[in-house]
Amino acid sequence: MSTNAPISTTLPTRPTRPARRFPKLPKLPRVILWTLVVTIGAASLGVLAFSRGEQINALWIVVASVCVFAVAYRFHSAWLMAKVLTTDDLRATPAVTHEDGRDYVKTNRWIVFGHHFAAIAGPGPLVGPVLAAQFGFMPGLLWMLIGATLGGAVHDSVILFCSIRRGGKSLGQMIRDETGPLAGFLALVSIVSIMVIILAVLSLVVVNALAESPWGLFTIAATMPLAMLMGCALRFWTPGRIGLVSAFGVVGLLAAVVGGKFLQGSPLESLFLLKNTTLAWWIMGYGLLASVLPVWLLLAPRDYLSTFMKIGVVAVLALAIVFIAPALQMPAFTAFIDGSGPVFAGPVFPFCFITIACAAVSGFHSLIASGTTPKIIAREKDIRVIGYGAMITEMLVGVMALIAACTMHPGEYFAINMKGEPAAVTARVTSLGYPITEAQMAQLADDVGEHTMIGRAGGAPTFAVGMAEMLSRVYESKTAKQIWYHFAIMFEALFILTTVDAGTRVGRFLVQDLLGMAWKPLGRTTSRASAWLASLLFVAAWGWFLYQGVIDPLGGINSLWPIFGVANQLLAVLALSLGTTVLIKMGKARHIWATLLPLAWLCSVTISAGLMKIFSADPRLGFLSHAAVLRGNIAAGGAEDQLAQWSRLLTSDCVNSIVTGAFLVLVLLVVGVSARQWWRLLTKRETPVLTEEPYVAVKNET
Repeated sequence: MSTNAPISTTLPTRPTRPARRFPKLPKLPRVILWTLVVTIGAASLGVLAFSRGEQINALWIVVASVCVFAVAYRFHSAWLMAKVLTTDDLRATPAVTHEDGRDYVKTNRWIVFGHHFAAIAGPGPLVGPVLAAQFGFMPGLLWMLIGATLGGAVHDSVILFCSIRRGGKSLGQMIRDETGPLAGFLALVSIVSIMVIILAVLSLVVVNALAESPWGLFTIAATMPLAMLMGCALRFWTPGRIGLVSAFGVVGLLAAVVGGKFLQGSPLESLFLLKNTTLAWWIMGYGLLASVLPVWLLLAPRDYLSTFMKIGVVAVLALAIVFIAPALQMPAFTAFIDGSGPVFAGPVFPFCFITIACAAVSGFHSLIASGTTPKIIAREKDIRVIGYGAMITEMLVGVMALIAACTMHPGEYFAINMKGEPAAVTARVTSLGYPITEAQMAQLADDVGEHTMIGRAGGAPTFAVGMAEMLSRVYESKTAKQIWYHFAIMFEALFILTTVDAGTRVGRFLVQDLLGMAWKPLGRTTSRASAWLASLLFVAAWGWFLYQGVIDPLGGINSLWPIFGVANQLLAVLALSLGTTVLIKMGKARHIWATLLPLAWLCSVTISAGLMKIFSADPRLGFLSHAAVLRGNIAAGGAEDQLAQWSRLLTSDCVNSIVTGAFLVLVLLVVGVSARQWWRLLTKRETPVLTEEPYVAVKNET
């Protein structure tokens, strides 16, 4: 326990609150209002569920989602804060008790909300729903609406609450303190391993979006010196003049998008026309430098730029969907719910639920909720708007991405996300019942200013096309569509790279913690040698998986994205296990179903998906069955380049099997240790001991 802060010895007095800006409605009008909201939401879902054969307006999805958002925040979040967590507005947070002006800073809750939302709402809520659209719009929509409210928002709020009560400690530290050193060590190894896969897959999305795309690559490359100029300006030239530097950054971003158009046909175009393998190496190098360079030089200004872009684009896309009201081209359910989908293999259960992670339940959020955010929250009551509110706001982002994918021509959607020669891909998509021609895909590529749009798997190009098609309707012209497409690509890639550089930096600290267990000097974060060693090891780990995904004939998404989903939600299993332990120790055993319900669901989903990825007899789905096919091909002989490729893929399948199995074993061991402790606590065999910091009362502000 921390004893740094003095403990108040006087009776706490509730701080005086300002008067309500708007008077509270009487009970009867409130009942009528919320009954109307529930009725409208249920009716909208009913229209979506029971319509057959005719096109449906996307506004029905928007209305249903907004109603679920409102009801969940008004009632479920209030119950969670008051009855389960029992947040205490009189209890000082770490931002008060440990305030140091650097890491622990008491901050306005809306600024904290913006920081937290920007950190958790990375590429996941955009890419996952786009890929899951191959099942139709209904499975993904229902999972986001239900999973985000009963799972993701609970997960984020509980971990944020736990970290605030423990001085802003990380997830691994809290598991070690509450469950024991064995569980803590296993959790640390699990978190590092899971982050390797997360960063590899996110980098793969960038590679698939920017490979052989001079305009897109130029735009992203231009943001790097732009961010560094902003960092130098804020530190040396114009310190404190954030408004001026921000304006420079926003103008620079827009200029980078428009400027890429002038590359077409110029001598410089070939410099940015990189193959996917070359681009993969550049991204690895970027991650390494971002991990070891001073945070003010690259990492911080890129995050700042990303926040502007995210808020702006999400707002514009939301308004476009409302005012344009596009029709959904994708049906509610496709024939691919049986697992025969061309985008990625696997049936709707469990693969829809691991494909859409960040917009429903994401373990990555637990790293943010136990990272910077708990160190800057001013009041415990703000957990509701920041932890719960940011998660269901991210749900709305995921819903918008789903709409962008489902309003596209289905043939274009599948052709963009399938690897192969243009003639073979278009023939395959047509045979699936979604007619498309090479000429149509060539026209689409020309419309958005690209060389080709076939085989641009990964979700990002699909979202960009859907967004460009909607927004270009405001001012219909080829140039407008090209600019919107590359603006969307820049928007997505900017956020993904921000996650890559920030994640690599966090991963470097975690690797240093592990190395420090073997030799203490390697654990010193101030040591440059240790920092470079840990960064090299961590980048080499996720870079290997990235490269294997790049050379995969299926584009890597078929194998790596399901592993990403399994890994991400196994991290959520760790977090929910911790939350259950804390609730039992708090004497809230009657409410542990709030964490056990999503925990049980995620265990069933991730275990099923993990076992299917390893042992399925379908070579498109199972690593071992695909490896057997490759062994047969190698034994039969072939061209030298074919044999080399098959050997690489065989190695990749074997490693993927081991990694997926290791994830399952590590996390289930932590859950097993936690479950044993739950039993001992509930049967009074063990005395509950919370590792919360001492109670410090908030000073009366009157």
